[in-house]
Amino acid sequence: MRLPFRFGAATVREASQIFLELIVEDDLGRVATGYAAELMVPKWFDKNPDLTNADNETQLRKSLDIAVDLISSAEAATAFRLHAEIEPEQHRLAAEAGLNGLIASFGLALVDRAVLDARCRLEKVPVAVAIAANLPGIDHATTPDLAGFDLPAFLAGLKPSPSLQLRHTVGYADFLTKAQMTGDRLNDGLPECLEEEIATYGIDHFKIKLSGNPEADVERLKAVAAVLDRLPDYRATMDGNEQFAGEAPLAELIARIEAEPLLSRLRRSVLFIEQPIARSVALSTSVAALSKKVALEIDESDGDPDAFLAARSQGYKGISSKSCKGFYRAVLNAARVKKWNAEDGGGYFMSAEDLTTQAGIALQQDLALAGLLNLGHIERNGHHYVDGMSGVGDAESRAWLAAHSDLYRPGKDGRPRLLVRDGRINLTSVNASTGLGVATTAAAATFAAL
Repeated sequence: MRLPFRFGAATVREASQIFLELIVEDDLGRVATGYAAELMVPKWFDKNPDLTNADNETQLRKSLDIAVDLISSAEAATAFRLHAEIEPEQHRLAAEAGLNGLIASFGLALVDRAVLDARCRLEKVPVAVAIAANLPGIDHATTPDLAGFDLPAFLAGLKPSPSLQLRHTVGYADFLTKAQMTGDRLNDGLPECLEEEIATYGIDHFKIKLSGNPEADVERLKAVAAVLDRLPDYRATMDGNEQFAGEAPLAELIARIEAEPLLSRLRRSVLFIEQPIARSVALSTSVAALSKKVALEIDESDGDPDAFLAARSQGYKGISSKSCKGFYRAVLNAARVKKWNAEDGGGYFMSAEDLTTQAGIALQQDLALAGLLNLGHIERNGHHYVDGMSGVGDAESRAWLAAHSDLYRPGKDGRPRLLVRDGRINLTSVNASTGLGVATTAAAATFAAL
């Protein structure tokens, strides 16, 4: 990474990316190749401090190994039926290997995306067209609470957004102003502090990392607000990354924020707080009282298809969308949001969050999902902590820039960097590409280079 990324108790400086290529054949004998990729971020899926970064990567590789074995031996079925039949066994085998639900979901999510990508390529259609016609065969097999909800109508009504607002991550160790940067600069042509991010990209949506210490967090938030309050208007979310032991310290933080005049604008801008409480107790701890003051959502707690149901019973209103947890899980949770809000108008929501998603296949599959679900704004931080497709070869760079010129610009040495204009990410080529958001020529160039 070009800059260290601190979230929760972890500071990440490097990580590996995993790539998957699957060949799919249908009952007519047609063959297509599907692709998927994801960064194996250490200290997020499993935050056990005794595990090394290499241990975390081994866990994630094992999850994918299990999922590939299961899909390779499965009987023929629709894309979603394959997912539904494999998911319980994926979680059982992962648990036997000592892997938690979030890690189990990682491997199956990659397989699901590659299969769905291939399914779209068989019909030569973008994913939005495939979902509208329900080519994967999505039903309520994994979410029986949606029985009676008109899923085909919901899917047919999904129209992909032409662009998404970028919600910039403010890591806990990030520089906020140029004045703070007394040491050597990178001088790589990319912004290196929050001030420069705003000036370069025109952003007005932000995600602020918290530490779990209310007193320290208020001081950090005051420093962040001093920069954000220069904007005529802005919106923010906060992310606890499981650093709060329960509702009480989170309530203390909110009380301190509301008592601090320097945070009055920031407090009014806050849309929600993401996963403040450790997943070990989050789904068994009521946040009903606090949720009346600020919307709360789960992220790391979303380890299985029923997590949103459990979170709702404790007072949470929201859940994150992340491709690393599952394309179908996000779609079905979005259906729950629509169903529940229609029933009681309860303010349920879904947000699009990031896993330091890397430029290329991983980034575009995640953008395709968030755009399909019309989530409005999306956390992106890969463009900040990583220098685009740094390190790729000339042929791969040319293929991506040619296929997705609306999404990338040539940066250092001609390598693609994410293109952000007026705080927005253009999804035109993502939405138009056959498959799951990625042009065949671009994906093939990446796999040719591996």
